[in-house]
Amino acid sequence: MRVDKFLQISRLVKRRATANTLCSRGNVLVNMNPAKAGKTLNVGDRITIISDPLPMAEAEELTYEVLEIPTGNVSKTRAATLYRLVK
Repeated sequence: MRVDKFLQISRLVKRRATANTLCSRGNVLVNMNPAKAGKTLNVGDRITIISDPLPMAEAEELTYEVLEIPTGNVSKTRAATLYRLVK
């Protein structure tokens, strides 16, 4: 599954267009490498999302481990079981 689609289905990002924008800006890393929106994810991959810093604040980094690659859409409650927060 593509990175942008996983981010949207897992509800880590609200919209797929937002996920595409984050990827194109270099704010999404997969296994510590910058990821394009079309990169294929596998179970066990680590996704790091870097938020855009606000003035007078630092950028925040959150890292998640992919636990499951879904087929199709998932419910809101099941979406949280697709990944786990690493740091």
